[in-house]
Amino acid sequence: MARIDVVDEPDDEVREALAALLPQLNPAIVPPDTARLAKLLADPAVKLLIARDGSAIVGTATVIVYTSTAWTKARIEDVVVDHAARGKGLGRALVEACIEVARGKGCTIVELQSKRSRVEANRLYLEMGFELRDSNFYRMRLR
Repeated sequence: MARIDVVDEPDDEVREALAALLPQLNPAIVPPDTARLAKLLADPAVKLLIARDGSAIVGTATVIVYTSTAWTKARIEDVVVDHAARGKGLGRALVEACIEVARGKGCTIVELQSKRSRVEANRLYLEMGFELRDSNFYRMRLR
């Protein structure tokens, strides 16, 4: 039976699961080491969620809540379900859990970004009520 949990403490099980899952999302992602995972979990604006199928961690998502001058928003990041566990509704369950975190924190907007090549994920987000925005997304890498 699948369930979604919020991760409260960094441990080897979660770190190893992230090391297996995040490269499935993007091979360039460097999974967090124990120190970075601890820093992430200590941030009150961040909730790391995991999906379990039985006892195995098979998915993850991160929700970050922030306040700007105009909004209290949530941004959903790094949604990924293991290849072998896809098609069971775990991605939807993870995103729904992220939305509930956002509601609980008083957010009025939830945003996420997905590569165009992730056809199934993009279809899911539209089915869930997300709207594809016509905007430019910019990135600058700081070294």
